[in-house]
Amino acid sequence: MDISEVRKRVLHTIERAKRGAAERRSRVETASREYGEFLDRVAVPLFHQVARSLRAEGHSFNVFTPSGSVRLSSEREADDYIELLLDTSGATPQVIGHCSRSRGRRVLETERPIGDGQIGALTDEDVIAFVMKELEPFVER
Repeated sequence: MDISEVRKRVLHTIERAKRGAAERRSRVETASREYGEFLDRVAVPLFHQVARSLRAEGHSFNVFTPSGSVRLSSEREADDYIELLLDTSGATPQVIGHCSRSRGRRVLETERPIGDGQIGALTDEDVIAFVMKELEPFVER
């Protein structure tokens, strides 16, 4: 193959990679902004409601809002929590539900997208369905 053809392909690949990176940064910025609004408007108030309901039933859970997430955490065990995060590592940013449960010395962790994972399409029903499903093992004891 001629060196000029190889160079042309290399330059084309570099340009395509730069365009792709710029588009991805734009998607991540938009998703981060939408996710922040989603946390403030839907997720954090809903997690507080769940924590209050659990306390009324004798289960001690607190809500924490570390940067860019919301976490419902057991007061009894530090490794027992349910949280929502924004995952920007893939091609499309998505909201991920992360759950951590301790069983003796083992810590079991699961992650899955909430709803269809798209921030703009998430509803309070998507969030509450995830939380209720993941909460079952914590309250069955």
